Amino acid sequence: MNKADEKVLVLDIDGTLTNTKKEITPGTKAAIWGILAKGHQVILASGRPTPGMRRYEKELELEKYGGYLLSFNGGRIVECKTGEIVYQRMLSPSIIPSAYRFAREHGCGLITYLGDTVISAFEPDEYVQLEARINGLPIRQVENFVEFVDFDVNKCLLTAPPEVAPEYEAELRECYEGIADVYRSEAFFIEIMPRFVNKATSLERMLESLGLTRDNAICCGDGFNDISMIQYAGVGVAMGNAKPEVKEAADYVTGTNDEDGLVEVIRRFIDAGGQ
Repeated sequence: MNKADEKVLVLDIDGTLTNTKKEITPGTKAAIWGILAKGHQVILASGRPTPGMRRYEKELELEKYGGYLLSFNGGRIVECKTGEIVYQRMLSPSIIPSAYRFAREHGCGLITYLGDTVISAFEPDEYVQLEARINGLPIRQVENFVEFVDFDVNKCLLTAPPEVAPEYEAELRECYEGIADVYRSEAFFIEIMPRFVNKATSLERMLESLGLTRDNAICCGDGFNDISMIQYAGVGVAMGNAKPEVKEAADYVTGTNDEDGLVEVIRRFIDAGGQ
């Protein structure tokens, strides 16, 4: 297969690769295996920490077929065959005190990650518990978050009810202007990330290393943090269950994650060889 014909299917996990039960359906799995066997590439791109993506890496046998995990919204890229971190951007612990003050004053949850553990500044709220449950990771509440987090981190995550999260997102964006990037990955998750790190910027770096361009990429997602890669891709796809803003950014809207929407994408843009 020549480079022009090679496709890179870039998949968000929650609400895209998985259905509402957080499972990859047999139909979706078979369609993905079909394109991997033909020599196309698959990259899983998620706001999840790397350990929270391993289940799906194993299910799709990406260690065997090849592929990459783009975790922490692009803050880390891992090659599946070798387990090697091929790219990483980190936040300095110097941002921790201000994030802690903001979270305490506004009643937000605040977490980061250490290895396979979620580190929580406060008693875990329902959103922090959801994050841990989705990723299959334990929560460790520490007595002094500011003192404990004395190491570089891939991201900090604040949690807040959806009705106030947009306001807090705007406040944090102003607070960290020129220092870190802030955006929501879900209605109740506010991410603090290294500057200029998102799914699109990391994907661009990944494609360059593979000798490919954005024209080879088909990016599929449903959340706010997928917009950057959907706009960047040669073909940007929003799931039928995607947020309205995501659908507006997309070139194509497919079926929902409970309707095997990715199977439709693979048939239309990869198996059919075009649009």
